[in-house]
Amino acid sequence: MAGQHFDQPSIGATPLLHWLLNHSAMAGRPGAGPALALSLVLVAIVCAFTGLCYAELSSMIPIAGSAYTYTYATLGELAAWIIGWDLILEYAFSNMSVSVGFAAHIVDLFDWFGYHPPLMWISPAYLPTGLQDLAGNDLYKAGWHFGFNVPAFLVVMILTVILVRGIRESARANNVMVLVKMAAILVFVFAGASFIKPHYWHPFMPNGWTGVLTGGSIIFFTYIGFDSVSTAAEECKNPQRDMPIGILATLVACTVLYGGVAIVLSGIVPWQSVMGDAAPVVNALKKLSLMPGGSGLVWVRLFVLVGALMGMISSILVFQLGQARVWFAMSRDGLLPAVFSRIHAQFRTPAVSTWVAGFVVGIPGGLLDIGTVSNLSNIGTLFAFVLVSIAVLILRYREPERRRGFRAPLGPLFPALSIIFCIVLMMGLEVLTWMAFFAWLLIGLLIYFFYSRHRSEFAPPR
Repeated sequence: MAGQHFDQPSIGATPLLHWLLNHSAMAGRPGAGPALALSLVLVAIVCAFTGLCYAELSSMIPIAGSAYTYTYATLGELAAWIIGWDLILEYAFSNMSVSVGFAAHIVDLFDWFGYHPPLMWISPAYLPTGLQDLAGNDLYKAGWHFGFNVPAFLVVMILTVILVRGIRESARANNVMVLVKMAAILVFVFAGASFIKPHYWHPFMPNGWTGVLTGGSIIFFTYIGFDSVSTAAEECKNPQRDMPIGILATLVACTVLYGGVAIVLSGIVPWQSVMGDAAPVVNALKKLSLMPGGSGLVWVRLFVLVGALMGMISSILVFQLGQARVWFAMSRDGLLPAVFSRIHAQFRTPAVSTWVAGFVVGIPGGLLDIGTVSNLSNIGTLFAFVLVSIAVLILRYREPERRRGFRAPLGPLFPALSIIFCIVLMMGLEVLTWMAFFAWLLIGLLIYFFYSRHRSEFAPPR
């Protein structure tokens, strides 16, 4: 659980912190095992510090928006470009992760109805640890193979069409979907609890705190989106009291639900058996349903499948909408070509940026495995959190008298802790992920200095 294993040691697959401390390669990253529940608590603590920083930053701006909007209004163009470019990475790879997970659940749903499509069209082309069946037999060796994850590509493109045509978010529909997702989690926890074998929990921390840190680095993307609570600072009657309560209550609820899943899942199957699995819960239920006394789990598996699919559809929809709006906003400010802010004549939506966001997510989603894409999503999100926390410290120094609807407590302590903990989690990601991230930032800076800064709305006339 929340780990990765390869046949041969590799520097690229080694967590950066391990490489810096020991100067030795590892055969993958140590899993957290049953202690993944502790990893979730660690991530929740980091998100609490960062969420309070987000709340302070957003309360300084009288309009709703993203970290890009807040940074542009407070720190200027270059900082806004860096965080906007980073948000594109975050949103894109987060949705790639979710689309791959969606595909795995669709395949499981097909299996529930007895339909088994050709493996090459439901598997990513790149499988760093190979692909195994429930018995542990190799279906594909590690590396590249001929194939394309069609369900992952299709769900993104179908939702892209919906977004181009226009969609209005419905609070009621969203609430229903949240309730269904929560119900699916609770059904799994209570149904699976009777199948727990306590010896699967021993050892509880098979790889010590190194495994806990790595687990937190890997599963961090499950908390992406919590910061949306912080944008409501201006709407609170008493923001100094209500914002911490709202952020902390959200994180506690998520941690309890996620932690319950982690504890039950590691108690019903060996944790090593779900490493790298894009649909670990439903596949664990499938294994149990084939065992004596497990026939009743067939319907539990179906309900959990439906709940998971609804949750992933809503997640992809929201983050594709967000990613397209970042492209649109950066284009409107002159940092990207004007074509990305072009509005569809009939549907009045940013059609070009929405289509670009769709293909940017859909094609890699069909080619890459969930571990590869979630790593880049995690490092992009954590870096954005670091920038937001730094922005709070800078603005407290530069503009101490500026009105703030909410102020993170204990002076500079919370922003500083947010920065430190985010960097620690980033250090738990593999060397190859850091290399890809720096390459992405370098490309972004080259675009900015050779194109964007000469065409932005604040550029001097030519």
